[in-house]
Amino acid sequence: MNPLKILEQIELFDWDDGNINKNLILHDVSHFEAEEIFFNFPVLIQLDFKNSEEEQRYYALGKTDSNRYLFISFTIRGKSLRVISARDMNKREVRIYEQSKKRNTKL
Repeated sequence: MNPLKILEQIELFDWDDGNINKNLILHDVSHFEAEEIFFNFPVLIQLDFKNSEEEQRYYALGKTDSNRYLFISFTIRGKSLRVISARDMNKREVRIYEQSKKRNTKL
């Protein structure tokens, strides 16, 4: 399945009490900011094979409304998207995101 098709199924974001502030404390990313990348295109979504032992996990590379580059690790539970981790992209991830963006704009 095309990873972007996953977003078509999502009706809401699911934040548990223990996770909603974790990314703000660790990476200065609020839950509102983390959600923004899923509404700002392009967003690059891939299956995270390394961390998908117990449940399928994905990661997304995208930009916030303020053009901040974020890496989001998440899972899908029913019609909910649950963010596991949100942080700034590293240099390698920014390069991958920008290369993907250039490839997709040429289509």
